[in-house]
Amino acid sequence: MAGHSKWANIQHRKGRQDEKRGRVWTRLIREIMVAARQGGGDATSNPRLRLAVDRARAANMPLDTIKKNIDKATGNLEGVSYEEIRYEGYGIGGAAIIVDCMTDNRVRTVAEVRHAFSKYGGNLGTEGSVAFQFKHCGQFVFAPGTSEDRVMEVALEAGAEDVITGDDGAIEVLCAPPDFEAVQAALAKAGLKPEVAEVTMRAENTIELGGDDAQRMQKLLDVIEDLDDVQEVYHNADLQL
Repeated sequence: MAGHSKWANIQHRKGRQDEKRGRVWTRLIREIMVAARQGGGDATSNPRLRLAVDRARAANMPLDTIKKNIDKATGNLEGVSYEEIRYEGYGIGGAAIIVDCMTDNRVRTVAEVRHAFSKYGGNLGTEGSVAFQFKHCGQFVFAPGTSEDRVMEVALEAGAEDVITGDDGAIEVLCAPPDFEAVQAALAKAGLKPEVAEVTMRAENTIELGGDDAQRMQKLLDVIEDLDDVQEVYHNADLQL
Protein backbone atom coordinates (compact mmCIF):
# COMPACT_ATOMS: atom_id res chain seq x y z
CA MET A 1 0.00 0.00 0.00
CA ALA A 2 1.10 3.58 -0.53
CA GLY A 3 3.22 4.88 2.30
CA HIS A 4 1.03 7.88 3.08
CA SER A 5 -2.00 5.74 3.88
CA LYS A 6 -0.41 2.55 5.19
CA TRP A 7 -1.57 3.07 8.75
CA ALA A 8 -5.07 4.22 7.82
CA ASN A 9 -5.55 1.22 5.54
CA ILE A 10 -4.32 -1.23 8.18
CA GLN A 11 -6.55 0.22 10.89
CA HIS A 12 -9.51 0.08 8.52
CA ARG A 13 -8.78 -3.57 7.67
CA LYS A 14 -8.36 -4.53 11.34
CA GLY A 15 -11.66 -2.87 12.18
CA ARG A 16 -13.51 -4.79 9.49
CA GLN A 17 -11.89 -8.04 10.62
CA ASP A 18 -13.02 -7.36 14.19
CA GLU A 19 -16.58 -7.11 12.87
CA LYS A 20 -16.28 -10.61 11.44
CA ARG A 21 -14.87 -12.45 14.45
CA GLY A 22 -17.55 -15.13 14.16
CA ARG A 23 -15.80 -16.51 11.09
CA VAL A 24 -12.31 -16.44 12.53
CA TRP A 25 -12.35 -19.83 14.25
CA THR A 26 -13.70 -21.57 11.15
CA ARG A 27 -10.88 -20.20 9.02
CA LEU A 28 -8.24 -20.90 11.63
CA ILE A 29 -9.42 -24.52 11.94
CA ARG A 30 -9.13 -24.99 8.19
CA GLU A 31 -5.61 -23.60 8.22
CA ILE A 32 -4.63 -25.88 11.10
CA MET A 33 -6.01 -28.93 9.29
CA VAL A 34 -4.29 -28.19 5.98
CA ALA A 35 -0.99 -27.35 7.69
CA ALA A 36 -1.11 -30.57 9.73
CA ARG A 37 -2.05 -32.71 6.75
CA GLN A 38 0.77 -31.33 4.62
CA GLY A 39 3.54 -31.06 7.20
CA GLY A 40 2.56 -33.40 10.01
CA GLY A 41 0.87 -32.86 13.34
CA ASP A 42 3.98 -31.90 15.34
CA ALA A 43 4.05 -28.11 15.57
CA THR A 44 7.70 -28.08 16.67
CA SER A 45 8.79 -29.40 13.28
CA ASN A 46 6.03 -27.83 11.16
CA PRO A 47 6.43 -24.02 10.94
CA ARG A 48 3.14 -23.48 9.12
CA LEU A 49 1.23 -25.44 11.76
CA ARG A 50 3.09 -23.62 14.54
CA LEU A 51 2.02 -20.25 13.11
CA ALA A 52 -1.58 -21.47 12.69
CA VAL A 53 -1.69 -22.71 16.29
CA ASP A 54 -0.25 -19.41 17.54
CA ARG A 55 -2.96 -17.50 15.66
CA ALA A 56 -5.63 -19.83 17.03
CA ARG A 57 -4.42 -19.34 20.60
CA ALA A 58 -4.38 -15.57 20.05
CA ALA A 59 -8.04 -15.89 19.04
CA ASN A 60 -8.75 -17.75 22.32
CA MET A 61 -9.33 -21.14 20.71
CA PRO A 62 -9.16 -23.94 23.35
CA LEU A 63 -6.23 -26.35 23.15
CA ASP A 64 -8.67 -29.28 22.96
CA THR A 65 -10.23 -27.83 19.82
CA ILE A 66 -6.81 -27.31 18.24
CA LYS A 67 -5.67 -30.84 19.07
CA LYS A 68 -8.92 -32.40 17.81
CA ASN A 69 -8.54 -30.75 14.42
CA ILE A 70 -4.87 -31.68 14.13
CA ASP A 71 -5.90 -35.29 14.83
CA LYS A 72 -8.59 -35.09 12.15
CA ALA A 73 -6.09 -33.82 9.62
CA THR A 74 -3.48 -36.47 10.39
CA GLY A 75 -5.95 -39.35 10.23
CA ASN A 76 -6.37 -40.01 13.94
CA LEU A 77 -9.99 -38.85 13.76
CA GLU A 78 -12.50 -38.86 10.92
CA GLY A 79 -12.81 -35.43 9.35
CA VAL A 80 -13.34 -33.41 6.19
CA SER A 81 -10.46 -33.10 3.73
CA TYR A 82 -9.79 -29.57 2.49
CA GLU A 83 -7.75 -28.46 -0.50
CA GLU A 84 -6.20 -25.07 -1.13
CA ILE A 85 -7.16 -23.08 -4.22
CA ARG A 86 -6.05 -19.61 -5.28
CA TYR A 87 -8.12 -17.39 -7.57
CA GLU A 88 -6.92 -14.19 -9.19
CA GLY A 89 -8.93 -11.36 -10.64
CA TYR A 90 -9.54 -7.66 -11.09
CA GLY A 91 -11.64 -5.28 -9.07
CA ILE A 92 -12.76 -1.69 -9.57
CA GLY A 93 -10.38 0.40 -11.66
CA GLY A 94 -8.34 -2.67 -12.59
CA ALA A 95 -7.16 -3.25 -9.01
CA ALA A 96 -5.56 -6.69 -8.57
CA ILE A 97 -7.16 -9.21 -6.20
CA ILE A 98 -5.93 -12.58 -4.95
CA VAL A 99 -8.41 -14.88 -3.17
CA ASP A 100 -7.07 -17.85 -1.20
CA CYS A 101 -9.64 -20.53 -0.42
CA MET A 102 -9.84 -23.83 1.41
CA THR A 103 -12.66 -26.06 0.26
CA ASP A 104 -14.08 -29.54 0.23
CA ASN A 105 -15.99 -28.74 -2.97
CA ARG A 106 -14.01 -27.01 -5.73
CA VAL A 107 -17.04 -26.66 -8.06
CA ARG A 108 -19.06 -24.82 -5.42
CA THR A 109 -16.18 -22.52 -4.49
CA VAL A 110 -15.28 -21.35 -7.98
CA ALA A 111 -18.95 -20.69 -8.75
CA GLU A 112 -19.33 -18.54 -5.64
CA VAL A 113 -16.10 -16.60 -6.24
CA ARG A 114 -16.93 -16.00 -9.91
CA HIS A 115 -20.42 -14.82 -9.02
CA ALA A 116 -19.08 -12.35 -6.43
CA PHE A 117 -16.61 -10.86 -8.91
CA SER A 118 -19.13 -10.53 -11.74
CA LYS A 119 -22.02 -9.19 -9.63
CA TYR A 120 -20.00 -6.48 -7.91
CA GLY A 121 -17.98 -5.03 -10.75
CA GLY A 122 -14.92 -7.28 -10.92
CA ASN A 123 -13.62 -9.94 -13.26
CA LEU A 124 -12.21 -13.35 -12.37
CA GLY A 125 -8.90 -13.83 -14.17
CA THR A 126 -6.71 -16.78 -15.05
CA GLU A 127 -3.95 -18.31 -12.93
CA GLY A 128 -0.97 -15.96 -12.84
CA SER A 129 -2.90 -12.96 -14.15
CA VAL A 130 -2.19 -10.75 -11.12
CA ALA A 131 0.04 -12.76 -8.76
CA PHE A 132 3.18 -11.20 -10.28
CA GLN A 133 2.08 -7.88 -8.77
CA PHE A 134 2.50 -9.26 -5.23
CA LYS A 135 5.40 -10.50 -3.12
CA HIS A 136 5.06 -13.46 -0.75
CA CYS A 137 6.73 -12.26 2.45
CA GLY A 138 6.62 -11.88 6.19
CA GLN A 139 5.27 -8.49 7.23
CA PHE A 140 5.33 -6.59 10.53
CA VAL A 141 3.77 -3.16 10.87
CA PHE A 142 4.41 -0.81 13.79
CA ALA A 143 2.32 2.17 14.80
CA PRO A 144 3.51 5.71 14.14
CA GLY A 145 5.72 6.86 16.99
CA THR A 146 7.65 3.61 17.27
CA SER A 147 11.43 4.08 17.24
CA GLU A 148 12.54 3.58 13.64
CA ASP A 149 16.19 3.14 14.64
CA ARG A 150 15.37 0.46 17.20
CA VAL A 151 13.07 -1.48 14.84
CA MET A 152 15.65 -1.31 12.07
CA GLU A 153 18.50 -2.44 14.31
CA VAL A 154 16.64 -5.45 15.70
CA ALA A 155 14.89 -6.49 12.50
CA LEU A 156 17.90 -6.37 10.18
CA GLU A 157 20.06 -8.18 12.73
CA ALA A 158 17.42 -10.95 12.84
CA GLY A 159 17.39 -11.38 9.06
CA ALA A 160 14.74 -8.96 7.78
CA GLU A 161 15.12 -7.86 4.17
CA ASP A 162 13.79 -4.32 4.42
CA VAL A 163 12.44 -1.70 6.84
CA ILE A 164 10.17 0.95 5.33
CA THR A 165 8.86 4.07 7.08
CA GLY A 166 5.71 5.57 5.57
CA ASP A 167 4.83 9.24 5.28
CA ASP A 168 2.44 8.73 8.21
CA GLY A 169 5.20 7.36 10.46
CA ALA A 170 4.12 3.72 10.33
CA ILE A 171 7.08 1.32 10.11
CA GLU A 172 6.93 -1.80 7.98
CA VAL A 173 9.38 -4.70 8.31
CA LEU A 174 9.61 -7.25 5.50
CA CYS A 175 11.32 -10.63 5.53
CA ALA A 176 11.39 -13.90 3.61
CA PRO A 177 8.66 -16.31 4.80
CA PRO A 178 11.19 -18.83 6.26
CA ASP A 179 12.65 -16.02 8.41
CA PHE A 180 9.29 -14.89 9.83
CA GLU A 181 9.57 -16.70 13.15
CA ALA A 182 13.16 -15.58 13.79
CA VAL A 183 12.33 -11.93 13.11
CA GLN A 184 9.15 -12.17 15.19
CA ALA A 185 11.04 -13.66 18.13
CA ALA A 186 13.76 -11.00 17.95
CA LEU A 187 11.24 -8.16 17.88
CA ALA A 188 9.35 -9.66 20.84
CA LYS A 189 12.56 -10.10 22.82
CA ALA A 190 13.36 -6.43 22.22
CA GLY A 191 9.93 -5.41 23.49
CA LEU A 192 8.77 -4.26 20.06
CA LYS A 193 5.09 -5.14 19.50
CA PRO A 194 3.77 -4.84 15.94
CA GLU A 195 0.13 -4.13 15.15
CA VAL A 196 0.34 -6.60 12.27
CA ALA A 197 2.51 -9.74 12.11
CA GLU A 198 1.73 -12.15 9.29
CA VAL A 199 2.98 -14.01 6.27
CA THR A 200 1.15 -12.33 3.42
CA MET A 201 0.98 -11.43 -0.26
CA ARG A 202 2.13 -7.80 -0.30
CA ALA A 203 1.27 -5.60 -3.25
CA GLU A 204 4.38 -4.26 -5.01
CA ASN A 205 2.48 -1.21 -6.30
CA THR A 206 -0.92 0.25 -5.48
CA ILE A 207 -3.87 1.78 -7.28
CA GLU A 208 -5.51 4.70 -5.49
CA LEU A 209 -9.30 4.60 -5.43
CA GLY A 210 -11.51 7.30 -3.95
CA GLY A 211 -15.14 8.29 -3.80
CA ASP A 212 -17.64 5.90 -5.41
CA ASP A 213 -14.88 3.67 -6.78
CA ALA A 214 -13.47 3.12 -3.28
CA GLN A 215 -16.93 2.29 -1.92
CA ARG A 216 -17.59 -0.17 -4.76
CA MET A 217 -14.21 -1.82 -4.25
CA GLN A 218 -14.83 -2.18 -0.52
CA LYS A 219 -18.21 -3.77 -1.23
CA LEU A 220 -16.62 -6.27 -3.64
CA LEU A 221 -13.95 -7.15 -1.07
CA ASP A 222 -16.55 -7.55 1.70
CA VAL A 223 -18.65 -9.91 -0.41
CA ILE A 224 -15.65 -12.05 -1.34
CA GLU A 225 -14.35 -12.16 2.25
CA ASP A 226 -17.78 -13.27 3.48
CA LEU A 227 -17.80 -16.40 1.30
CA ASP A 228 -17.56 -19.49 3.50
CA ASP A 229 -14.59 -21.03 1.66
CA VAL A 230 -12.45 -17.88 1.53
CA GLN A 231 -9.44 -17.77 3.86
CA GLU A 232 -7.60 -14.61 2.80
CA VAL A 233 -8.09 -11.78 0.31
CA TYR A 234 -5.17 -9.67 -0.89
CA HIS A 235 -5.44 -6.60 -3.12
CA ASN A 236 -3.44 -3.61 -4.30
CA ALA A 237 -6.12 -0.94 -3.90
CA ASP A 238 -5.29 2.10 -1.76
CA LEU A 239 -8.80 2.92 -0.59
CA GLN A 240 -9.46 6.57 0.22
CA LEU A 241 -12.63 6.02 2.25
